Amino acid sequence: MTKKLIWLVVYAAAMAYIESAVVVYLRELYYPAGFTFPVLQTPIRIALIEIGREAATIVMLFAVSWVAFKKGMVRFCAFMLMFGVWDIFYYIWLYVFLGWPPSLTTWDVLFLIPLPWIGPVLAPVIVSVSMIIAAVIIVAVDERRGGFKTACWQWLAVIAAGLLIILSFTIDYRVVIEGTMPGRFRWEIFAAGELSGIAIFISALARSHKFRR
Repeated sequence: MTKKLIWLVVYAAAMAYIESAVVVYLRELYYPAGFTFPVLQTPIRIALIEIGREAATIVMLFAVSWVAFKKGMVRFCAFMLMFGVWDIFYYIWLYVFLGWPPSLTTWDVLFLIPLPWIGPVLAPVIVSVSMIIAAVIIVAVDERRGGFKTACWQWLAVIAAGLLIILSFTIDYRVVIEGTMPGRFRWEIFAAGELSGIAIFISALARSHKFRR
């Protein structure tokens, strides 16, 4: 299990290198002076290809996690682990290549599906670190203590918390579409989703412990 997880981390970091390299090329074409807001309006064909590339990345992460393990919960955790590592290393490689972002408070276009996501780099990094920690803990509990047990309401609550985080990223999506400057990031919405997710995760750990007892 440990060896598999290590190789999945290596795979995710390598995928992040490829994605950051693509972004370097795009910025060389569209932002030769350096990426900044307002976002330039790219041709529809290029935008659609970029959306497809992002979707393909998610499919690749999911496919590898599915092939690597047989148990549903462990597959899900493998996906979370790789997603978190991929996201963090994406910014690490960009910093190596371009010295960007200059700080964790720098704004970025994070994702394009189903709407443009924007926010300071710190926000997705926080989510990624949380996903990595949760994935490692769940796998450890599942492997060593006979399973990680969750109630249906906890799954629904986690989904709701995730939707809050997504809302904090997408609520100002028109900034990208209209080519304007971003305003204030909705940290209160983000914090509500992140802290709710952490609280639900802790309650699920407690439930698993009671189940085993």
